[in-house]
Amino acid sequence: MPAKDNPAASTQDREIVPQHPDKEIAMQAQPYLFFDGRCEEALEFYRNALGAQVQMLMRFKDNPEPPQPGMCPPGAEDKIMHACFRVGDTAVMASDGRCLGQPSFQGFSLSLTVPDGSEAERVFAALGDGGQVQMPLTKTFFSPRFGMIADRFGVSWMIIVAP
Repeated sequence: MPAKDNPAASTQDREIVPQHPDKEIAMQAQPYLFFDGRCEEALEFYRNALGAQVQMLMRFKDNPEPPQPGMCPPGAEDKIMHACFRVGDTAVMASDGRCLGQPSFQGFSLSLTVPDGSEAERVFAALGDGGQVQMPLTKTFFSPRFGMIADRFGVSWMIIVAP
């Protein structure tokens, strides 16, 4: 009997059926950031700095299934298991992950395109509050203003004014 027809099959053995089979879903690549215990603080920071809008938030204690052993440390029930927030037209997903207190954001940057130099200055300053400038905002051959910064959580951002 196929796993999807077998009620005794484990969740991971079952075929995932789309909720809207008549609606075609386009492939998307979305960043998923693990803040290792500081997700709620990060969401509030991005709300203030970028006008981010939280679209979904679920805490570990709200999980409808019991957590796998070792996935939720004791005392982390109120931490964020999954969140989705929007920055402009982009959805970014986030979590506290395993709550070990050691987030590591290496090997990537989030690129943020803004309409003009004044917005670039505002966003750069807001993201830089408690962060570290990697490249100051400056005029380049490809943009009137471009700069790179790591925010207070260690997430790297590239701010660029649309040419």
